Amino acid sequence: MFGYRVPAPDQAMLISGGRRGLGGAPFRVVTGHGKFVLPVFRKTRFLTLSMCEAEVVENCVTRQGIALSVRAVIAFKVGNDTESIVNAGQRFLSDQDQMSVLTGRIFAGHLRSIIGSMTVEEIVTERQKLATEVLDTSKSEMAKIGLHVDSLQIQSIDDGDTGYIDAMSAPHKAAIQRQAQIAQAKATQAAAEAEQEAARNQAEYARQTAIVQAEYSAEVERAQAKAAQAGPLAEAHAQQEVLDARTELAERAAQLRQQQLVAEVVKPAEADAERIRVLALAEAERMKIQAEAAASYDRVALDRMLIDQLPLIVKEAATGLSGANVNVLNGADGLGEIAAGLVGQGLTILESVRNNLGTPTGTAESADLKRYLGAPAQRQDADGGGKSEGPVEIE
Repeated sequence: MFGYRVPAPDQAMLISGGRRGLGGAPFRVVTGHGKFVLPVFRKTRFLTLSMCEAEVVENCVTRQGIALSVRAVIAFKVGNDTESIVNAGQRFLSDQDQMSVLTGRIFAGHLRSIIGSMTVEEIVTERQKLATEVLDTSKSEMAKIGLHVDSLQIQSIDDGDTGYIDAMSAPHKAAIQRQAQIAQAKATQAAAEAEQEAARNQAEYARQTAIVQAEYSAEVERAQAKAAQAGPLAEAHAQQEVLDARTELAERAAQLRQQQLVAEVVKPAEADAERIRVLALAEAERMKIQAEAAASYDRVALDRMLIDQLPLIVKEAATGLSGANVNVLNGADGLGEIAAGLVGQGLTILESVRNNLGTPTGTAESADLKRYLGAPAQRQDADGGGKSEGPVEIE
């Protein structure tokens, strides 16, 4: 639009003409927005608010009288407030490059003043303290001209050919060099140890790799050998199973044949043997019974024959007494005793015969014989009716 002006973001628009600005300033300040300006009746100018830089290279003398060449850089800008813009506009609007020149000169003066109150050791070791003191002393003066310092950096301090700083730093350099050498030695030793450890690790890894490879190779060879033997082993197992099946079949056939033989031969033979044994036992028992019966019959017949011959024996014995001189003392009883004695002799002869023939005594036939003979005296009594009365003497 005709007559409407807008400042850049890093600019302040100064409008002169018409009414005055804040605090009786000869212009009005506009920042951050536009303004309608009447042409011909109003005039506009722009003041930069961007960062500016000033470099200071100054020869300064310390409290010890040692000359130092100090190089510093100052970063500054026009303040953002209206008062700072008005102050800077009144001083630098026509030639804004003068802000850097003036700032450098101001800081050079303060820098010489502060360095003159310090030693070389303090300046070298406490650069931040030096920069802070320079800023503090120049802050009020810079505010008067509408400038604001953002930072001050001491870039270098040089004593020229005096060699003071080098001499001052020699012990530190030696210590630093010594520390550097120690550190280098430690680093070298650590590097050597690291290399040795790496070599050991590599050797161990190579050994483990070789072991693993050997184990893999052995496993592969075992697998190959097992695979190569699988066929023959399977065939051998199959043949063994066939042999086992045939053996089992032969054993079953043998057991079946044995059972058949037992059923066909052994059992009938055992039955025949048992039958023959039973028949033999029966026959032996029968023959034993017959022999016992025959023996019993023979004994009975012999006893009967002896009994039948006993009177003849007694008679013959009595015949021997016919020519003997017999005195009978007791009468009939004496005769009975003689007869009993003859009968007793007959019985003795009978027992001797029996013993010689193997006939046991005490049988029924012996009892019958005894009953048959009886007591001669009693039988005589029965026949003659007399009693014996005394012993009989035979001469």
